[in-house]
Amino acid sequence: MTAAWLVVPTYNEAENLEPFVRAVLPRLAEAAPEHRLLVVDDSSPDGTGEIADALAAELDAVEVLHRSAKEGLGPAYVAGFRRALVAGAGFVLEMDADFSHDPADVPRLIEAAGRADLALGSRYVEGGRVRDWGRGRRLLSRGGSLYSRLVLGVGVRDLTGGFKCFRREVLEALDLDAVRADGYGFQIELTYRALQAGFSVEEVPIVFSDRRAGNSKMTLRIAAEAVWMVPALRLGRP
Repeated sequence: MTAAWLVVPTYNEAENLEPFVRAVLPRLAEAAPEHRLLVVDDSSPDGTGEIADALAAELDAVEVLHRSAKEGLGPAYVAGFRRALVAGAGFVLEMDADFSHDPADVPRLIEAAGRADLALGSRYVEGGRVRDWGRGRRLLSRGGSLYSRLVLGVGVRDLTGGFKCFRREVLEALDLDAVRADGYGFQIELTYRALQAGFSVEEVPIVFSDRRAGNSKMTLRIAAEAVWMVPALRLGRP
């Protein structure tokens, strides 16, 4: 069975990390007997890194990558992807540690990645939905996905989704050094680069929930980055 690595970036997720790890590991093991969960912590001041270390000391499947500073979502994921690839991962997953992505959906994404090169947990295909969000946030999210899809000229409906399973061949083929987005635009950029490289994407319907605890990492700067980055990607600019 191909090894599956789940990469989970964290910054100030002390309230969520332990319950998340204990909830997701059985689901990961169910889908891939050979598996690893890699926490990538950007020196969280709330003690998230220490909680991750304690979990790694207790649970053989957990590993921690400590980074010296908060550099953004994109660089954290890239660092985690590199670690997973070097270790021989056949599938590399990404998801949030705040329970906005349901751990129960992990086996479905790994199964879909057996058919497609990239499986994407999608809120905006039939069967997918968002709960616990107000009207304004729903419109912003749907609008961002629609804007990205129209500008880039692709059919993927949830380009901003951050719950994914890559076949290792996808990440090996992409120039990770060329990935520029450090916020949520990273999700758009990586999916678009995979499509441009000729890889197939399957959207798996999911129910997305608001985070259980802690504060959202979304800022105006991150939103603005995604807005200008999309046309730059279409024009082939870095």
